[in-house]
Amino acid sequence: MDNDLVHSVADTIRNVYDTRMTIPPVAGSLPADDIDVAYAVQQVNTKHRLSRGRRIAGYKIGLTSQAVQRQLGVSQPDFGVLFADMAACDSQDICAESLLQPRVEAEVAFVMAKQLNRERLTVADVISAAAYALPVIEIVDSRITDWKISIVDTIADNASSGMFVLGNEPRLLRNLELRTAGMTMVCDNQPVSTGVGASCLGHPINATLWLAETLVRMGTCINEGDIVLTGALGPMIPAASGKVYEAKINGLGSVRAAFEYEEKP
Repeated sequence: MDNDLVHSVADTIRNVYDTRMTIPPVAGSLPADDIDVAYAVQQVNTKHRLSRGRRIAGYKIGLTSQAVQRQLGVSQPDFGVLFADMAACDSQDICAESLLQPRVEAEVAFVMAKQLNRERLTVADVISAAAYALPVIEIVDSRITDWKISIVDTIADNASSGMFVLGNEPRLLRNLELRTAGMTMVCDNQPVSTGVGASCLGHPINATLWLAETLVRMGTCINEGDIVLTGALGPMIPAASGKVYEAKINGLGSVRAAFEYEEKP
């Protein structure tokens, strides 16, 4: 692996946060379809952020929809790191100017009560490790111009992470049927995205199992207290300033992402 190249691409992505100018796809700078190199770029920036005092709060899973996998020509999900300062409260005003190309998607989140640090994990391991579930709106973002991303671009860019808004009413898993749970996201009283739990790798637990096994193979793990965003239940929607997006998931309740109105110069 070319460490100089990895650090150069990581610097390019990280500089976007300062310049506020998006960049062309980085896939052209990296070995074609080399997912391991893309994760190496992500890890360089994760270490940089930790060195600046940020705290890991968990993980986000992406590309859990078969339709999106087909669109990008991949056969597996990806993941990124959640930092604590990415979290916003339900209905809290979110400054759209802090983001570049925000889009919103509704998901199921798990908060973990136990560490998942073994190989050959099972669904039962994941269920017993999850303390509770919450509805969440993930605000995805991309440093790549016009979202023209490949699997390599999104992994290197921390799985196109932005912010996330958790609901406030936890639900125990034994009281939920998440596979068939319907989701509706509304804005201005109009539905803008719909979906179901089965759209997330068949079940949000399946996505969490994939993440847990992947992290163990990479030498780390899901820890006690980690938040896991399991992947979108429906299409992601461009977010507009001055708008409130409310996601309702059957059995889990609702959560709202509210964007401040931006005054145009």
